[in-house]
Amino acid sequence: MKAKSIKGNSPEEIKTALLKSLDTGFKPTLAIVFISVKQNRQAVIDILNKHGIDVFGATSGGEFSNKNQTEGETVIMLLELSRSHYFISFEDASGKDIADVSKQLAHNALSRFNNPAFILCSTSLTEGGEFLNGEKLVESIANEASPDVKIYGGMAGDDMTFTGTYVFNHEKSTDSGFIALVLDEDKISLHGMALSGWKPLGISRTVTKSKGRLIYTIDNQPAVDMYLKYLGNENFSENDKVKIFENIGSHYPFQIELNSGESKMVTPMGIDKNEIALMCETEVQEGSVFHFSVPPDFDIVETILKNAENLKNEHQKDADALLIFSCIGRLTAMGPMAQEENEGLAKIWDAPMAGFYTYGEFGRSPKGKRRIHSTTCSWVALKEK
Repeated sequence: MKAKSIKGNSPEEIKTALLKSLDTGFKPTLAIVFISVKQNRQAVIDILNKHGIDVFGATSGGEFSNKNQTEGETVIMLLELSRSHYFISFEDASGKDIADVSKQLAHNALSRFNNPAFILCSTSLTEGGEFLNGEKLVESIANEASPDVKIYGGMAGDDMTFTGTYVFNHEKSTDSGFIALVLDEDKISLHGMALSGWKPLGISRTVTKSKGRLIYTIDNQPAVDMYLKYLGNENFSENDKVKIFENIGSHYPFQIELNSGESKMVTPMGIDKNEIALMCETEVQEGSVFHFSVPPDFDIVETILKNAENLKNEHQKDADALLIFSCIGRLTAMGPMAQEENEGLAKIWDAPMAGFYTYGEFGRSPKGKRRIHSTTCSWVALKEK
């Protein structure tokens, strides 16, 4: 597999960068596109399609590639890879049960490959304000394929405008669905992990009333009042959902304890004024025990990179390409350290890199199973066998 990453702030810049890559004899079959909602997606798709390049795409909350970090632009990972080693599945889930649609994806993958692996990007927020259930998406694929199936990726962003997120291929686009790059793991090796670094704060607490993504009470006290009183500003406007996420939620997510001994990060996105409840980006079960959590210390980058080096030494000495899906909350809370983290991973693997800041990450924690995460840096290194 040959790989190159390119970037640009307009379709014209992408076209120039692509032609420069093609001049070297490079013949990509696949483009993994992470693009701002501010950019002309269709124009970029048309450029790639003109050269017969398959498109796997998601909108972003900020983009990065080797030694570059942008906001409002486009990055593309170009791969020269046999089409017998992969296929792309695009699914518009509007009005459908996400579990049924993802189960069918897994079924199709198994009909093509004995050991399929998935690079997965889904929408997170529709134009109408509905969230896609990322947990059900991942669980349904795993239940059909294998408990140990490899799934890496992220939920699309929209530059923190919270107006609608999109995934797309060369023909279609949706704000309610997902796109999967299904790889033949007998031909392509994938190694990666998802790490957060957020630390538990104070005593454990219990979600005493919840429904879906809404938390009504914590320790039998109003969840909104408790959250804002202890971790923010109790005078926040209940209408100001973006401000809640930017100034509090991205810094102080919930660290929910799971029966497996793992913890799962869940981020409050805002306040549902009508329900007087905290609105999270994923469902929270009533009775869940959790801690409030605080952002990592300065040593988090060192921890992320050390884990990457250990995995590299143990499983895979080199890589052809590296994809990174980093929570937009990391950028908000960590500032320049988030870019340092991304560039450090690229240096370790010494491979072309592309990624974006997400509204949720798919991946496997070092001691856990694959799931939907929040506040993590999820990355995967690809190598043709």
